[in-house]
Amino acid sequence: MFTDRYPNFHRGRILKTEMLESLRDYPRSLAGLLWTEYSDGIVVGAEIRTDGDVLVVSRGIVKWGDRLYTLEEDIRVPYEANGRETAVKLRFHEPVTRSDIVYCETQIVADPDVAIRRDELELARFKLKEGARLRLDYTSFEDMTTEYNTLNLIHRQHIGRKRHTLSPAVTRYFATELLKSGTTDPYDVSFAMQCLNGSTVDRELIELYAANRLRSDRKPYDNAQLHRMLGRILDEAGAGVRTRPDMRLGGARRVLVD
Repeated sequence: MFTDRYPNFHRGRILKTEMLESLRDYPRSLAGLLWTEYSDGIVVGAEIRTDGDVLVVSRGIVKWGDRLYTLEEDIRVPYEANGRETAVKLRFHEPVTRSDIVYCETQIVADPDVAIRRDELELARFKLKEGARLRLDYTSFEDMTTEYNTLNLIHRQHIGRKRHTLSPAVTRYFATELLKSGTTDPYDVSFAMQCLNGSTVDRELIELYAANRLRSDRKPYDNAQLHRMLGRILDEAGAGVRTRPDMRLGGARRVLVD
């Protein structure tokens, strides 16, 4: 049956193990129930900005496995301008018991190896030329993947139902540009409102929208493919054109004028 138990602490009463266990277990049990259907990824925060020659990762919460990891203070991560692609990763360590506490810890690194291992989560990536400044401001949706001197958030992994999804920074930027284009397509308006009205957008919804809008095959796409598809939608919305029914991702760009 459904229950709600909480300990009563009163002067003169004996502090029992069961009372302390109740305080320990309740928040973990609650978090597990709330997030059990969600993938691994960033729950909130963990935004990145620059401060001189260091990256600053803001406070946040990340889900990994059946645990929620919290970053309670901003952390500074050194990085180099060497012209090589570098991934900012959150690396998870095996639990360690020290005295009476089990520590589940992580490390944030700027790694020149952009391959993401099973114990890592990507926060961003960049390729910075020597003497250049790392940009976090974008001039267009396509500019978010500019190869050099731009912080790339496309591969950043946020939680979603069953599967991780795109960063809200990506979907909100897309939605803003889409509405600015003046599109009247009901798919566009509905999806843009969904992006702007919350935090993350489920991956399945993004894939279904992109496939329907572009008349493409409905199948799983990786983050880079989704970004390209959304970019094509912006191009077509701005030009007032719609793709033909036989359009396929990566195929020839043939259009009909409405």
